Amino acid sequence: MEAIVSAVLGDLMSRSISFAVDWYCHRRHEGTVQENLQRLRRVLLRIQITVEEAERRRVTNQAMLRQLHLMREGMYRGYYLLTTVMRQEHPRGPEVSRHKHSSLALSEFNPAKRICILPARTTTAATTVTASYAGREAEAELQEALIGLERMASDMKELVLFLSCYPPLLREPYSRHLWLENRMFGRDAEYESIIRFLLEPEPAGAQDLAVLPVIGPARLGKSTLVEHVWRDERVRQHFSLIVFFEESDIVGENLHLTPLGDSGVIKYRNDLASTTGSSLVVAELVGGVDESAWRRALSTLKSEGTAPVSKIVVTSRSEMVASFGTMKALELKPLSREAFWYFFKTMAFGSTPDAEEQLGLASVCMEIADLMDRSFVGANIIGGLLRNNLCAWFWHTVLKRIKDFRRMHLDFFGELPAHRLAKGQPIYIWTLSKTDSVLIAYSCYQASSGQQPDLPKITLQDVHTGSTTPRGKFEALAWRSYIPPYSSYVFRCGVQTPSSCLRLSPRNKQIRQRQALAEREDKSRGANFRLY
Repeated sequence: MEAIVSAVLGDLMSRSISFAVDWYCHRRHEGTVQENLQRLRRVLLRIQITVEEAERRRVTNQAMLRQLHLMREGMYRGYYLLTTVMRQEHPRGPEVSRHKHSSLALSEFNPAKRICILPARTTTAATTVTASYAGREAEAELQEALIGLERMASDMKELVLFLSCYPPLLREPYSRHLWLENRMFGRDAEYESIIRFLLEPEPAGAQDLAVLPVIGPARLGKSTLVEHVWRDERVRQHFSLIVFFEESDIVGENLHLTPLGDSGVIKYRNDLASTTGSSLVVAELVGGVDESAWRRALSTLKSEGTAPVSKIVVTSRSEMVASFGTMKALELKPLSREAFWYFFKTMAFGSTPDAEEQLGLASVCMEIADLMDRSFVGANIIGGLLRNNLCAWFWHTVLKRIKDFRRMHLDFFGELPAHRLAKGQPIYIWTLSKTDSVLIAYSCYQASSGQQPDLPKITLQDVHTGSTTPRGKFEALAWRSYIPPYSSYVFRCGVQTPSSCLRLSPRNKQIRQRQALAEREDKSRGANFRLY
């Protein structure tokens, strides 16, 4: 009997000691993580103040520009990591727990990518050990990122001093989201790269025209980037004439590219300034252009006598245009996940950034951002929709609608709606209101600034919220840009009944039938066998 009592007491004692050690380690980990999060907030605020002050000034020193680029990237990653860790420490519910892994697994930032997601309760010793390891791993990653950012903040004292030597630009708006809406975001390095190409002196005895191709997928900002470049004061002082040509001007058999003063669209003329007397040509090629046609265009431009062409910048979605350049092509890529998250959350929270923590919407915002495919147009459309209604229920509803919207396209067509729209294929439009009709967007086109009076009165936000009831075929304004070239994006839409809506291809029907059969089999097995 004494042996049994001794064994029971020993087991209780060991369990008590183990519980006390686990509780102490857990509280110590929580305290350390919270302290590091506070330090991370402070250092990010210091870096953000410096970056925003630099953006308000016309900095031309290349070394300072490179340092500012590194600071921006560090700031974007820091804010992404901050929200990621907060999502782990304070999950918003079981729905987030189910989707956390998929959201974080997409991150390109190592600290956020390697942090493990574990359930709140653990029942086995192995799981307890894994949770303890995950906690130490997360703490180590956070500490590593924090040390790097604090080192960066300590090294920017000279940068702050040098910034005061540069003249300020226009006064910054009171709200950060208004500032981002009215300036080009995330293309500072590419911007300065094109500027360096344009201002670089021509080598003596050069026979060929200097050509820089700017390539990348649709709606990444190629035209916006080049538009901002030729509007730069340094470029205007360097060239006496800046002319824009479309693809139709180059592809045609009868080229009418010269004289430059009478052909193309004159973007800028500066006959009185003391410039080099040379001209800049900007050509926009939507698709691929035959090499022989391009060679003929170069030969024609080279023969220009009144305003000799010295530099050419050509934009295109086609990679074959890269071979036309005398310089390595500048390829525009989507923003990094961290930079896009910073942009999207600024657009979503607008002038009330405190709502991110007050309403607990940061987690919802990050999930929605992960579903935007890093699209500028999508970020402005959905960001404006969320900014107009800072309500937790509304944000959760929008998140659910977007998830259902993407899942439906994957089930029906096997691809995401953004990919279908880029190929000119129709997509469904989601709405927050219940309706028996089906809304379909057949195509999307880009309207220039000169077409502003003819833009439709119905907006895509009106369609999403159900504040308008369109009938038949109609057009909806998706988004209007507030920066040059002031483009607008319009959807050609239609209303159909469920019986006449988009139909599945036979192959997709078979896939869905197999998926439905597999789901029914899983449910039947789950009804007969449960794991406790």
